[in-house]
Amino acid sequence: MITLAWPWALLALPLPVLLHLWLPPARPIRGRALRLPPRTRLAGIAADPDRPRRPWRFAGLLVWLLLVLAAARPQWLADPIALPVSGRDLILAVDISGSMEQEDYELRGRPATRLAVVKAAAARFIQRRGQDRIGLILFGSRPYVQTPLTYDRDTVEQMLREAVVGMAGRDTAIGDAIGLAVKRLREQPEDNRVLVLLTDGDNTAGALDPRQAAALAAESGVRIYTIGLGGRVGAQAAGGYRVARRGADLDPATLQMVASQTGGRSFLATDSRQLAEVYAALDRLEPSVRDYRTFRPATDLYPLPAGAALVLSALLAGLRATGRWTPNPGQPSASGDVA
Repeated sequence: MITLAWPWALLALPLPVLLHLWLPPARPIRGRALRLPPRTRLAGIAADPDRPRRPWRFAGLLVWLLLVLAAARPQWLADPIALPVSGRDLILAVDISGSMEQEDYELRGRPATRLAVVKAAAARFIQRRGQDRIGLILFGSRPYVQTPLTYDRDTVEQMLREAVVGMAGRDTAIGDAIGLAVKRLREQPEDNRVLVLLTDGDNTAGALDPRQAAALAAESGVRIYTIGLGGRVGAQAAGGYRVARRGADLDPATLQMVASQTGGRSFLATDSRQLAEVYAALDRLEPSVRDYRTFRPATDLYPLPAGAALVLSALLAGLRATGRWTPNPGQPSASGDVA
C-alpha cells in the first residue's frame, strides 16, 4: 500500500495559482515592434501572446507537482509484522574466568570444559525464551556487555559461542557483573528485570562486593537467579552432561544470599534433577503483558518524483539554453528590437 508520511505538504500545491492571483502582473516591455502581415504564423503568435507560454507553464506546474509530492514523502508499506511485545528483559551473566577452562565435565560422553557445558546449556535456554529480550554479559576480572537487550536470540547465542576463557581476565568479579547488569536493567519496566548469573567460583576481583551488588539489585527491582557449576562425582545432568567434581572455589553461600536478597533462587548444577529444576524455574518466569503492537516496514518512494522533477527541470533548462524553446519567442527583447 502506498501512503504519504507528510500529507500536509500537499497544502502547498495551490501556491503558484495563489501567487498568480495575488501578485500584480509584470510590467510589459515597451519598445519598437514590427508590423506583420495578418496571415503569417508570427502574426497569430502576436495576436495571442500567451500561446507560446502555455507549454512552458504546464511543464513548470508539472515540476512543482512532482516536488510537492516528493515533499509529502510517499512510502510503500509492506505487510504488518507482529513484534514480540510481551516477555522479560533478561540478562545472562556468564563467567569466563580462568577456572572455566577446566575439563572436569563430560558433554555427550566426552570430556568438556565448564565453559563448553555452559554454552550448550545456555544456548538451549536462549532459544526457549522466544518472547523475551535477552542480553549477554561476560565477566572475568571485569564485566563486559557482549550483547545489549535484544529480541535477536540467534545473535546472543552466537556471541556466547564465540566467548573464550580469559578474554575478560582470569579472576572472577561477581559483584561487578551484577552491578553492570543492574545498570542495564534499571531503565526497563520494573516487573520485567531478571538476571541469570552462571559462575563456578567466588568473588576474587572487582570493586563491588556481591552483597553490595545484591542490595543494589534489590533496590532496583532486579530479580537474580544464580547457577553454581560443580557437583558430586558421577552426577548425571540433563542434556547429556555429567558433572565430574565440585569446583573447589565455588561459594554457594554467597550465591544463595544474592538470590534470596533479590527474590530469586539459587541452584547448583550437580545432577540432572537439579539442572532440570533450573530450567523449569527460569521457564516459569511470568511475562508481563505490554501493549500489542505491529510493525509495517516502510520504503520511501520520494526519490522517484524528486528525480523526475530534476530531470524535467534539466531538460527544460537545456531546451531554453539552446534556443529550441523559449517562454515567449514572440516577445521583444529588453532593448526593444526584434531581429
